[in-house]
Amino acid sequence: MTVDATARRQAKVLIFDADDTLWENNVVFERVIDDFLAWLDHPTLDRAELRAVLDDIERANAVAHGYGSKVFLRSLAECLERLRERPATEFERQEIDRLAVALVEHRVELMPGVAEALDELAVRHELLLLTKGDQAEQQRKLDACGLLHHFRAAHIVAEKNVETYRWLVREHGFDPSGAWMIGNSPKSDILPARAAGLNAVFIPNENTWVLEDDELDPTDTGVLRLASFRDLLRHF
Repeated sequence: MTVDATARRQAKVLIFDADDTLWENNVVFERVIDDFLAWLDHPTLDRAELRAVLDDIERANAVAHGYGSKVFLRSLAECLERLRERPATEFERQEIDRLAVALVEHRVELMPGVAEALDELAVRHELLLLTKGDQAEQQRKLDACGLLHHFRAAHIVAEKNVETYRWLVREHGFDPSGAWMIGNSPKSDILPARAAGLNAVFIPNENTWVLEDDELDPTDTGVLRLASFRDLLRHF
């Protein structure tokens, strides 16, 4: 399906990712990881090797336990135990909790141009929000963001896969070929939305979690690639 400028102007349903699309998120986790790896000070493994161990643990925990700060802290503790080949001490667990205080205290910081763009887009289109993660944690961000009045509905889901997007189509009764999923994650926002028959807008974020990366087909004309959130106003 070729998506031209006319089709873009006629789009009625725009579905937005939240973390690292509407507001910064993973950059805070990355800062905690930097502090954690420095604190570990492993005698033989370099930073890249330590990060590979943590990535493997996070990948397994995402499948088994989902997403969010609690799962992240679990991954840090398991990483320490694997590298030191023993259970974490109470002191070490307290230190991990101290390192991660920033995750709890982090304020929602909107990406540049988000508030202004949504003001305009909400007048012309029906907007939905679709985010994954821990229910309470994501709801806290939604309540704090000041953007919810723009969206017909906001959904927090455990995972964003093809079935999630098919459910969203059924839930709101729209034609997927006239809808667009907008996000920064190839794995969660772009590829499963395309597989479910939606169009997609890819807005890269240099701080996107490594586990959300995936290869996009450069010949897929159903994917619009933009440099910034503000660029949506030129197409919708």
